[in-house]
Amino acid sequence: MTTLPLAPGATAAAPPPARRRRRGSWLFHVIMTPVSLIWIAPMVFVVLVAFRSFSDITANGLGSWPHSFGFEGFTTVFTGALAGGALGNSVVVTVFTVFFSLLLASWAAFALSRHSIPGSRAILLVMLAGNLLPPQILLIPVARICESLGIADTLFALILVQVAFGLGFYTFVLHGFMRSIPAEIFEAARVDGAGELRVYLQLVLPLCRPSLAALGALATTWIWNDLIWALTVLRTETKFPITAELLNIQGGFVSQWNVVAAGAVVAAIPTAIVFFVFQKQFVSGLTLGSSK
Repeated sequence: MTTLPLAPGATAAAPPPARRRRRGSWLFHVIMTPVSLIWIAPMVFVVLVAFRSFSDITANGLGSWPHSFGFEGFTTVFTGALAGGALGNSVVVTVFTVFFSLLLASWAAFALSRHSIPGSRAILLVMLAGNLLPPQILLIPVARICESLGIADTLFALILVQVAFGLGFYTFVLHGFMRSIPAEIFEAARVDGAGELRVYLQLVLPLCRPSLAALGALATTWIWNDLIWALTVLRTETKFPITAELLNIQGGFVSQWNVVAAGAVVAAIPTAIVFFVFQKQFVSGLTLGSSK
């Protein structure tokens, strides 16, 4: 079978889309495979160290291949370092902070997006601008305010600070989503006799479920991993969350790397569970509006 020569000035046909997609997929995997391994390697290393015994680490070195596995590090963490309730403190602070942050943010976003409030855009920008300030310049003022209000060294103060500094960002995200809801839906609900509370509970919240789930997962990660505000507001070690307690573990077990690694694994498990549980809602919440 002979191939006809191309006419003068003609160009060869482009490869079919399926072939281009296969080529792009192959290139993507070639690039992302080593990147993924580099990203995962430290986590695998910490998990391996957490399950190694102290005698194995001292005899063979921290970077050697494990020769024995056990729960010595986790036993030390739960019977000593975390026996004071740091895990429970983190759960209390995270649950209450996420709940009240999303509740207040949804109220504010609903009011700013669906009601004619004078200066609503300025209010939203001011709330968002508060998140642009470096927290380091606010440490002393926040500590002084908590002391003057008589709530210093309490979990309530930590929850209040976390809600205050996250409210602007959550309101900004929910405001953008609520504005994308067609106005005809609200008009139809009001024609049917629905009041503002019913519109909010039975219309807005169900439609905002993906964005609320995405924000809830992000907020849980941020609040659970927070250290700076915990050290600023709290003084008593029995009230420390798990992130602050990890500093005590690192200082008290400076040479027992299996204990330090076990504490880090315990601190990371709850946020990993939250992400995997809300993974579908998290991804859909991040992609909302991309096709509009």
